[in-house]
Amino acid sequence: MALQNIGASNRDDAFYRYKMPRMITKIEGRGNGIKTNVVNMVEIAKALARPPSYTTKYFGCELGAQSKFDEKTGTSHVNGAHDTAKLAGLLENFIKKYVQCYGCGNPETEIIITKTQMLNLKCAACGFVSDVDMRDKLTTFILKNPPEQKKSAKEKKALRRADKEQLKEGEAADEEQKKLKKEAAKKKGTSGSKVSSKKKTAGSDEDHSPTLTHGNGIAQAAEDDDDDDDDVEWQTDTSVEAAKKRIEEQLSAATADMVMLSTTEEKKKSPPKSPEREKKAEVKSENGAESVREKLVDEIRKALKAGNNANQLKSLLANLFGTPQEKMDALLEALFEGVGKGFSKEVNKKIKYISEATKAEGSQLVLLRGFESFCGKANPDATKEVALVLKSLYDEDVLEEEYIMKWYQQGVSGNGKSSPIWKNIKPFIDWLQSAESETEEE
Repeated sequence: MALQNIGASNRDDAFYRYKMPRMITKIEGRGNGIKTNVVNMVEIAKALARPPSYTTKYFGCELGAQSKFDEKTGTSHVNGAHDTAKLAGLLENFIKKYVQCYGCGNPETEIIITKTQMLNLKCAACGFVSDVDMRDKLTTFILKNPPEQKKSAKEKKALRRADKEQLKEGEAADEEQKKLKKEAAKKKGTSGSKVSSKKKTAGSDEDHSPTLTHGNGIAQAAEDDDDDDDDVEWQTDTSVEAAKKRIEEQLSAATADMVMLSTTEEKKKSPPKSPEREKKAEVKSENGAESVREKLVDEIRKALKAGNNANQLKSLLANLFGTPQEKMDALLEALFEGVGKGFSKEVNKKIKYISEATKAEGSQLVLLRGFESFCGKANPDATKEVALVLKSLYDEDVLEEEYIMKWYQQGVSGNGKSSPIWKNIKPFIDWLQSAESETEEE
């Protein structure tokens, strides 16, 4: 299904993340019973976060025709034959009046009915509250059919936690079930061996001969030894004393002294590393790390220029050589090179790339450390907006609270506690902690 940006003003923005499907209409019936069916009205309304009955009713009010949305079948009908372009234009007007924020233009708004029966649009991005023009005909329909109130961020987080707890409980139950099955299998195995031994003793006269009985006893003892060996962990003592003891056991005393003498001489010959040599080795390793990072950045830049999407870039990162931290640092440098002021806006534009890169386990801490190193490279303007970046990534479920808190605590208690990044994100951390305490009280 073809997608387009929500709002006519954002039509040419390639990185705009709020999208909706293009409208598809179908003319049905003849004569006086002719109707226009908006085939994908449910998908459009879902993208706008509005009930499909609102958009259908708005078309009827603006066209002066009867309109009806069937909740059971999900069909949207407007009496008369109407062009797709005409209905799409009316939908743009609906978006301006009842979806987009009057302050920032963001479509992430919620319809609120006040105590005085007035309609407001509350923006989740900037917090601006817009007053809807109550002279519009649709406002009466909305007052009679109020929308379902969205769950707050705290409630969403609480639901996610409950889901995680249920998953953990299910995994624990599965583990218990596996243990019980293993124990039952062991019991069956021991009972089966007892039955077979009884059958052997009750067998022919040849089985009662002393030699055969002795042989069976040896075989049974060997099997018992094998079972006991499964539970024993064998280890080899690798110390110098143990090695010397083993050599003395295998060789004569004279040859053993010669062997041990040669090993001690080799140790004496190897000179100790000087501080200058150690510094040179460190410089070489740093230069090697820089060259690896530059190669990674070049590869990612080429992929971005070629128009690779988030999934393609994720597969490219998996195939590149380097540690996860080196890859993440290179990705952030390639995406936001030279970005200072307006860092949070750039992150929102390219959030799909970040989201795909953090789907592996443990990658959230890698991303946070990547932001820390990116902002620490003489980028004070980007450092000022780190709190906004964390808030948007937290709201989009790219980052989870536990990893943010862990990263912050490690940073504050570590060597880099004097870095300005911790001072800038302190208000966001306080907000997270207060939200956590409120959910626990509830």
